[in-house]
Amino acid sequence: MFQLGIDRILTEKALQAELQNKKLSLVAHPASVTSQLQHSLNALMELRLNLVSAYGPQHGMRGEKQDNMIESDDYLDPEFKIPVYSLYGTDRRPTLQSIKDFEICLFDLQDVGTRIYTFLTTLRYMMEACDQEKKSLWILDRPNPAGRPIEGLFLREGWESFVGAGPFPMRHGLTLGECALWFKHFLKLNHLDLKIISMKNYHPDRTPFYGWPSELSWVNPSPNAANPWMAKTFPGTVMLEGTHLSEGRGTTRPLELLGAPDLDIDKIIKRMQTLAPQWLKGALLRPCYFEPTFHKHQKKLCKGFQIHVDHPSYQHSHFKPYRLIALFFKALRTEHKDYDLWRNFDYEYEKERLAIDLINGSPILREWVDDPSSTISDFEILNQKDELHWAKETQEVLLY
Repeated sequence: MFQLGIDRILTEKALQAELQNKKLSLVAHPASVTSQLQHSLNALMELRLNLVSAYGPQHGMRGEKQDNMIESDDYLDPEFKIPVYSLYGTDRRPTLQSIKDFEICLFDLQDVGTRIYTFLTTLRYMMEACDQEKKSLWILDRPNPAGRPIEGLFLREGWESFVGAGPFPMRHGLTLGECALWFKHFLKLNHLDLKIISMKNYHPDRTPFYGWPSELSWVNPSPNAANPWMAKTFPGTVMLEGTHLSEGRGTTRPLELLGAPDLDIDKIIKRMQTLAPQWLKGALLRPCYFEPTFHKHQKKLCKGFQIHVDHPSYQHSHFKPYRLIALFFKALRTEHKDYDLWRNFDYEYEKERLAIDLINGSPILREWVDDPSSTISDFEILNQKDELHWAKETQEVLLY
């Protein structure tokens, strides 16, 4: 029977015994639920463990913040009367005062397997804080709904940010438990007492959902992560946040579709098919119209397409969302040479560097798109080099 890390805490007496009489904290969000959909905070409280505090990442402990880049405040949990510290507010790292509250921190966040998703950075920051203060950190592991495939360029040195926790490729193929093992070695966290509560009977390559167990319900880990399909397209569609194109926010299928009011989408798709048909394999593109109710192009009719990974023809090992969206940018630039593509705005508190470069962890993709002499082969070679290196580097941290 499949079990999450939190499920094992609830069922294994030996694990419970290790937590008894310890001051505990919990890092959680709305998707921090048991297989029976009880929130982890409530479930742990029912065990009568000594939870003295909790932490909420981006979007809040209970998911109260709907849009991107909306801060949360610290507050007192109204039911359990414990402080809930925000890791997405005035401080993005746990404060020294909050760290002193506990002996063991239980980290129970559902991730989506993409470097830019900020829970990966929150994991790094909590690991560094626990290492510094010689605290114990338990990772209650959860599935990676994007599965095992690795894709995209590494974040280059000097490009670290809140959406870039380290030299990961865009789609890293690991669970957060495995990421924690990699971080511990990479960051040389020698004082960190790290324990991974791995899942039981997790098979990341099993059909039909490849990475997401069919018996597990989906709860949004962030407001626009509406289903497991989004997690598969996200390593590509997240790049739209750095453009003037809509990524579907303000619709019911955010980050699965894209578009803008002024695109000749049929012409762009034909150009994509001409430039790199191999990068279109694995999923179906359906030309469509949509009108965002909020966010970019609010109340304007957009022309674009939806990426369907929910079709019987979906091929998990062939689908390359990062390449697909890179190809879309290249085709758009070819067909609309003067299109105002890159959006210049404050992104995750960064004021100097373009959002598209922060998202990619370097200017390499943007420069490739804008250079009329660059080729598909140029970009493919760069990606393959990074992907092969990551696959080799992470072999020793794989738990499943």
